[in-house]
Amino acid sequence: MAAVDVAGEFETITRLLAPLAHPEWGRGLKDDVAVLPSRSGYDLVLTKDAIVEGVHFLAEDPLDTVAQKLLRVNLSDLAAKGAEPFGYLLACHWSERCGWPERVAFAEGLARDQKAFGVALLGGDTVVTPGPASFSLTMLGWVAKGRVVGRNGARPGHLVFVTGQIGDGYLGLQAARGGLKLAPERLAALIDHYRRPMPQLAFSSVIHDLASASLDVSDGLVADLGHIAAASGVGVEIDLELTPLSLAGQAWFDSRVDEQAALEQLATGGDDYEIAFTAPASDEAVLRREADRRHVRLTRLGRVTEGQGVKARFGGRPITLAKPGFTHG
Repeated sequence: MAAVDVAGEFETITRLLAPLAHPEWGRGLKDDVAVLPSRSGYDLVLTKDAIVEGVHFLAEDPLDTVAQKLLRVNLSDLAAKGAEPFGYLLACHWSERCGWPERVAFAEGLARDQKAFGVALLGGDTVVTPGPASFSLTMLGWVAKGRVVGRNGARPGHLVFVTGQIGDGYLGLQAARGGLKLAPERLAALIDHYRRPMPQLAFSSVIHDLASASLDVSDGLVADLGHIAAASGVGVEIDLELTPLSLAGQAWFDSRVDEQAALEQLATGGDDYEIAFTAPASDEAVLRREADRRHVRLTRLGRVTEGQGVKARFGGRPITLAKPGFTHG
């Protein structure tokens, strides 16, 4: 159904997006470019993610949470690289349902998260599309020169860790679709995680200082650890029974008959936006101390080995996973 009170492109920019722009480098969104200063001793880090209605968010999701998810999944990439967020470029592809009230909500969601995470809009574009709504964001950040944490630093003997909990993104999508039966507060927590995942920026400096390889968990824990294994030329062994669950995730897990199948679903579902990383075993104590200081849950899942790919175990025996995670095909 078409939305009402649709504003034009330039009214949307002037009234809703220009107030979000960086006061100096965004140039009031009145130019075709943003002009950024250099920062001595730092590298500029860039990442880009797009989200599409019906793929990354549901048609009924409020647009303020859509905007927050868009910003946060990009912030999550920077956190996993040990980078400090700076600002972003935005492209909005408004569908027929995106009238003025919906656009206002989108801008309000961005404004709340800009304040929370200390970033500002630098520029971008807005268009109207007959297809589903979609949005794309390019996030910029700073990291000490030559110190970005890539996927390729894992070495045999290193340990494998993950922050937070795994599976809430997968379960949150099921909950938002009405497919789960749990207590109302558990469903609400899962839906909120799916719509507004929290990037682990508090742990970014620890990743910068101590991680040998790192990335955020977007495609699924197993799939993303596979990316580290491939880039580093190593194998990764994990114990599925160590997968950290939230209270809501644990409640769902406790209702399952096949525990192995349940953990496989959670470890391959994706949309968690936690940080999976490797580090030398000698650094485990300091990692745990720094995690405790920041109130970040930290779980050791396994270790890096010679070989290739991810090998999962359950009940002390190797298992074969049907698929490691989500792909767009």
